[in-house]
Amino acid sequence: MSASRRLPNFSALRAFEAAARHENFSRAAEELHLTHGAISHQVRALEEELGRPLFIRNGRQVKITSDALKFAQFLGKSFADIAVAADAMRAASVNQRLTVTSIPSFAARWLAPRLGRFIDLHPDIEVVLQSSGQLQDLARDGIDVGIRFGRGNYPGMVVERLMGDVYYPVVSPHYRDGHLPATPQHLPRQTLLRSVEPWSPWLRAAGVDMAEPSGGVMFEDLSMLIRSAADGNGVALVRHVVAMQEIASGQLVRLFDIATPCPDEYFFVAPAASAGRPQVVAFRNWLLEEIAAFQRQQHGPT
Repeated sequence: MSASRRLPNFSALRAFEAAARHENFSRAAEELHLTHGAISHQVRALEEELGRPLFIRNGRQVKITSDALKFAQFLGKSFADIAVAADAMRAASVNQRLTVTSIPSFAARWLAPRLGRFIDLHPDIEVVLQSSGQLQDLARDGIDVGIRFGRGNYPGMVVERLMGDVYYPVVSPHYRDGHLPATPQHLPRQTLLRSVEPWSPWLRAAGVDMAEPSGGVMFEDLSMLIRSAADGNGVALVRHVVAMQEIASGQLVRLFDIATPCPDEYFFVAPAASAGRPQVVAFRNWLLEEIAAFQRQQHGPT
């Protein structure tokens, strides 16, 4: 359309199209949440702009002219086309949202610090990161991607292994005024902090003959376990991926050179209906690249 071609006022067109459909200004006013007077004013303004009457008036009764009826039908189709186009834009906007759920420790300590790089690469994608220890039904809850720590058995899902992890003990350098255990055999005399992940496999691998620690606080959130260890409350058995920030900063010290592989691993999980969506594919590709870069920097999990 030529830029010099002037369109009539859009509000007046809407008022006229509604009045033409109803052949009644009052019902048009109700539909558009306007007053009868506002509809009448808009229609008269349009008539003045077009230079011809659109309705034959008889008191409060109005009858549309034949030419105006054709114009109203054309407007109705045009408005319907606009509505369809607007719906498509809204759908495209919704489709650019990416909802990711992850176990809290991985979300807070590994994923969240890196997400800025994904957003820089894909500024049109809105990422909603949810951290939850619950095993949600991703499809039912409208979640596009789940990052799981488990054995990879997620029926009905598109599943891809991301990486493994290892366990080892850590402690604050200030624990017991810096008198840290020198060998694994010293651990039975230490305060061993407990979590949902047992000590026994690591103790066996280290040749330490002791039962699974009991009593005290049981930490279900590994971030709280690490915080307690950093505060000097005891020795914690941690996953490398979760604890490496505190080790790098010196808040925690890794004890000994013995690490045991976790029986669980990190997995990318997506409902089949979501797996092929462009933003899910983009996130998967970015995540795999980030993990590859991370593993090149590490000597722990592979």
